Amino acid sequence: MALSPTDVTHLAAVDAARAARVLSEVRSATLSGQRAPVAPRPVIEQSWGRLLRSGVDPDHDFRSGLLSREEVQRRRETTALRHVLPVLREGLLSVADVAHHIMVVADDEGRVLWREGNSSVLRKADGLGFELGADWRESVVGTNGVGTPAVVRRPVQVFASEHFQRSQTSWTCTGAPITDPRDGRLIGVVDVSGPLETMHPATLAWVDSVAKLAEARLREVHLASLERLRAVAAPVLARIAGRALAVDRDGWTAAVTGMPYQKRIALPKSLAPGRRWLPPLGPCSVEPLAGGWLLRPADEPVPVGATRIVLDLRQPRRWSVTVSGSAGSWSHELSPRHAELLYLLALHRTGRGAAGLAEDVFGDAGRTVTVRAEMSRVRRYLGAFLEHRPYRFREDAEVEVLLPDDPHDLLPHSTAPAVTRGRMPAEAS
Repeated sequence: MALSPTDVTHLAAVDAARAARVLSEVRSATLSGQRAPVAPRPVIEQSWGRLLRSGVDPDHDFRSGLLSREEVQRRRETTALRHVLPVLREGLLSVADVAHHIMVVADDEGRVLWREGNSSVLRKADGLGFELGADWRESVVGTNGVGTPAVVRRPVQVFASEHFQRSQTSWTCTGAPITDPRDGRLIGVVDVSGPLETMHPATLAWVDSVAKLAEARLREVHLASLERLRAVAAPVLARIAGRALAVDRDGWTAAVTGMPYQKRIALPKSLAPGRRWLPPLGPCSVEPLAGGWLLRPADEPVPVGATRIVLDLRQPRRWSVTVSGSAGSWSHELSPRHAELLYLLALHRTGRGAAGLAEDVFGDAGRTVTVRAEMSRVRRYLGAFLEHRPYRFREDAEVEVLLPDDPHDLLPHSTAPAVTRGRMPAEAS
């Protein structure tokens, strides 16, 4: 009896070896232009068509090299996927390990940023080049559970010889795209993969449901960030008689005064303080807030005043930075590490490179990746007032550091060599 594509999919759940043989015949016939015993599933046939038209070789892997460990870490620190890792791990890893699968999370460019799960399967994945930093775009390595879902923007299961490249035909993978719930932009893909005998049709619905939970978590993160910005903006907006609104770094509105609410304002990619033209507001005054921007249409008078930054280190575990400008002031509580870094930048107004900060904080100039990751977090709320290469406060900002009366109380739990030296006056006296 002839099989249909659906029959082959279900056959794989009970007789993976036989299903793999059928699909091998289908792949060989289709890619050579002959009549196949069973038509490929539409999503697979369409993927193969794209690859044949673009000239990808099904028998040779010409992907680019792995990303460096530093670049993988940088991408981990900047992608929104970092917010949903706990959801993905909770929903996938425990079952994946028992079922001899691994979980792979790739960014919107198909680069593998996280890879976890069954240790023996991880070793097999190494042989396929399924490694951290690897490029798994469909246009590079053919039909697969990372690249193909990113193209079609829906969950896809790829079993055995449904893979376009011969080197992957002993594998099964199921991936689902993760999109930004605010605007539908692709953020990355989560994939569950393993040897072909681990294939099960239900895996598709399982991975898709966890991806949707991840998107729900992203929605929660976004709403929470707008709430924080709203709390910062409220006292600032209360002092403004005219029109103004507070938006986050992506232009999503947190609060407005004196004008109708607009869900989002289109912001240029590299917005800076000053007078700017912004659709649909027209000419605007742009001023930074913690985690966002204060926008005021230019028909409102804007008082001129210098920016003042006060770093308050007087009370243990209650460190803060306060920014005062023409629109008022706002404050942000600091973690121990951020308090250390801003203290060091206040000491070095001409700037400090990543290696210098690493030496100051850890006594090890080689720990630049950690420093850059932390400075990336600092710049999320203070970025408008910081320069980089080297890191430093802007020259036009007045910076004041409030220190404890007793130098021994300066960041008392810090072991940073530069902070320790800051306590020396009291010890020497």
